[in-house]
Amino acid sequence: MTLSNRGVALAALVGVLAGVSGFTFRYAEGLSYMSSDPLVCKNCHIMNEQYDSWRKGSHHAVAGCVDCHLPTDFVGKYLAKASNGYHHSKGFTLQDFHEPIMIKPVNSQILQDNCLRCHGALVHEIVRGSTTGRDAVRCVHCHRSVGHGS
Repeated sequence: MTLSNRGVALAALVGVLAGVSGFTFRYAEGLSYMSSDPLVCKNCHIMNEQYDSWRKGSHHAVAGCVDCHLPTDFVGKYLAKASNGYHHSKGFTLQDFHEPIMIKPVNSQILQDNCLRCHGALVHEIVRGSTTGRDAVRCVHCHRSVGHGS
């Protein structure tokens, strides 16, 4: 293969990859994931139940999905979005995710941190020193239906 043929083949490969990536990003409404709109979370049909239960839940008027499920700092928020986006797109594309959907330990800690960010003063005596260990007190242990109504 000559140098010019390699260049054409490389350009074609890059073009195909860019085209497939662009189509997939558009089809999956990729740009919408940069927002904080709770409707984004139900882009995937599998999240309809969680979205509907959140709408009926006690936090509907005061907190959206990102308020509970993502870190509050800029870098942490977008790193978590990128990581979750990768895992979600891989899982839904390959259909290799656990059903029912279960929160991963890192995301569980983010959720716990956000519970305490809003309610820490109220529950300080209950959870003092016991929120990060393996056997930590988790708010959702007792309050499972708070963010997502029953």
